[in-house]
Amino acid sequence: MGDYHALDPGQFVDDQGTVHDMVPSEVIAAVPAAKAAAERFGREVRFDFLDDRAVHWMLFQRRQDTEKAGVLGCLAAIPLFVFVFGAWPFWDLVASGGSRRFQIAFVVVDVLIVCVSSVGTYLARRRSLLDPTDRNVRCRARLYRKIVVVARQGGADVPRLYPYYGMYASSRKFYPDAPERPVPQRRGPIGR
Repeated sequence: MGDYHALDPGQFVDDQGTVHDMVPSEVIAAVPAAKAAAERFGREVRFDFLDDRAVHWMLFQRRQDTEKAGVLGCLAAIPLFVFVFGAWPFWDLVASGGSRRFQIAFVVVDVLIVCVSSVGTYLARRRSLLDPTDRNVRCRARLYRKIVVVARQGGADVPRLYPYYGMYASSRKFYPDAPERPVPQRRGPIGR
């Protein structure tokens, strides 16, 4: 789901790629505690949580960030799975019957491959994890989730897992000087 305008207004895509309807800001604003939280958090992170268009764009950016991480995660998961979980059957079938030198070499090589894969994945994702614009999106998404929970606890009709995504460890700090990504303009038909 790479095109922002392919989504209908008021819909977003979760971590699994399923399209969901957004909870309108009027529903959240109808709960006084949620409205107060939205205004307070909005001042902290310079964002209007009661603007459906702004929230829609933020959720889209958050999904794009998840897709980038998902590709790297898949590429890293295969070798890690093979060298972490595949090492035990190999040990039982082959290495345990080998010489002591072979056993030590096997363990050292396996640990080295796992460490290099882990560090490589971290370094490949590091730039995105440290990008202040991406981190601001994650921070806003985390606060939006808190606002929605307050609204649900206040009696608003909000689905239990809305907005259907997990948390980020790199979403704690807001960077006020980070640039904002502009909403892409809708392109007209080809040939115009």
